[in-house]
Amino acid sequence: MLEQPLAVTIYLFLPDRLPGDLDNRVKPILDAMTGCVYRDDSQVERIVAQKFEPDRRFDFMLPSEVLASALRSADPIVYIAVSDDTQGDLR
Repeated sequence: MLEQPLAVTIYLFLPDRLPGDLDNRVKPILDAMTGCVYRDDSQVERIVAQKFEPDRRFDFMLPSEVLASALRSADPIVYIAVSDDTQGDLR
């Protein structure tokens, strides 16, 4: 279980338009990872969340193999990456 400050990336790949707001999807995901990925969600200092709906195209420059697999899927997928890089592109 992780103990350090963390950054979490959440991408929702959807077959249809997302009902409701994206921010309402983030908290349950973070809460579900408490106790199995990290000790407490207060460790999360940075969150990046984005929805990808079928009518909006977005090209990733260097996707990981796992992310590339999600991009090829027609099924709804929640992609989550956890990192200790809490500064991301702020440097």
